Parts: sequence; C-alpha cells; structure tokens
Amino acid sequence: MASGRNPKLVAGNWKMNGDRSFLDMVAELRVGAAGGIADTDLLICPPATLLADVAKAVEGSSISAGGQDCHAKESGAFTGDVSAEMLADCGATHVIVGHSERRQYHAEDDTVVAAKMRAAHRAGLVAIACVGETKDEREGGKALDVVRKQVEALLDESVTGANSCIAYEPVWAIGTGLTPTVEDVAEMHTAIRETVAAKIGAEEAARVRLLYGGSVKPSNARELMAVADVDGALVGGASLKASDFGAIIAALGRA
Repeated sequence: MASGRNPKLVAGNWKMNGDRSFLDMVAELRVGAAGGIADTDLLICPPATLLADVAKAVEGSSISAGGQDCHAKESGAFTGDVSAEMLADCGATHVIVGHSERRQYHAEDDTVVAAKMRAAHRAGLVAIACVGETKDEREGGKALDVVRKQVEALLDESVTGANSCIAYEPVWAIGTGLTPTVEDVAEMHTAIRETVAAKIGAEEAARVRLLYGGSVKPSNARELMAVADVDGALVGGASLKASDFGAIIAALGRA
C-alpha cells in the first residue's frame, strides 16, 4: 500500500437481516480476528436493533461496529429515524450513507446523501458514502459521468481521509452475483480518486479509502482487492455467514 494511506477496510453490511442469534457469529469473527489482519480494519454494520449489542460484543477487539443509515438532523420529530449521534451513543464508529437501496426505495438524492454525510462528521463518525451506476447507465456508456457527479455532490472542505470513505457499488452488481471486470473497477476507482483529489488535494485524497462493493465473495475478493485504488470492500450477503466473511477478510489481508 502506498505510503500515507489508511489501512484497508472490510465492512459487512447486514442490511435488514439478523437477530440476537447473530451475536454468535460476531463472537466467532472476533476469535478469528484476534491475531489481527495485517494492514486491515474490520467493520460490522448490523441493523439498528443490534447495533449496541454488536458494539459491546466487539469492544476491545480489532472489529468496529457501524450503522447502515442516519438522519441528517441531530434530533426532532422524525418517527422511525435514527440520528448519527444516536448511532455514536450506541457505540458506532462508522455509518453507511447513500446506499443504492436507500436511493432507490427511499428516493434519496445526492443532496440528501451529502447532508447525511455531514451529519456523520458532526457526530464524529466515519461516513461510508456509496456511489454507483445502474445497468442502463453502464450499457449506455454513462457510468463514469454518473459516478463522478455523485462523488462531486459529496465533497466539500470537511471531507478527509479520517472521516470519509467512498464505496463504489455498481447497482447492477448488488446481490446479483455479477461483478464488473477488474479493468472496469480499476478505471472507476481511478476516476473517483481523481475527482476527490480535484476537490481536496491529491495528498488528502490518497487517504480517503475507496471500497468496492457488489457481489463480493470469497471466490473473487482477492482479485478485486488487488486492483489499484481499491482500499477495501463493502460486503453484503457474504457478510451474513462467518465462514464467507472470514474468507473475504483473509483474502483482503493477502491482497
């Protein structure tokens, strides 16, 4: 890894899955990570109902806990929502914002995602901001333009390598078993890095971790994580089984 960059990050996004029985898996992962993974940080993002329990279960280990979403406001009459400060109070260190499922099913646009990113920073959390193109946009040759625009909407002077990650998740690859070629991933991550550098400078941009997500699994993790400008993985379905998630973590540690 280039000098000055943060360790790689592998983050598991459980989405709307899991109950208290999943704490057994957390315990298993904690044992597996007890010796540490070279130059790699580990993160579990469970549903909000389990966040405090997961944060307690990983306390003192090399694993951190994060939220899957947050409201842009600190508090207020927003029934069912959770603020970034509430996540931090539960023990979270990170929060995912702008996942394509939030954009698709909750009509979140770039402005909303950017506001949530600022909320994460306000609460002292690391924001993992998601970007990515649809299948039609990819096939229409618009992928780079679409993702650059999404990234540009996130950026201001508050973004640093310490408080922000960007996760490239092509919408058409999430949960489908499909993945872009390593050449496509490399091209996109290079474009994202250049877009970030144009706003906050090359030195700081090098510290912003760029994650790849979208059907990451044990069979392809090592190849994907070896791509230039890929600083880790945001893992969905494969993070729900300790054996699969552990294999991805191990592969990332060897990349």
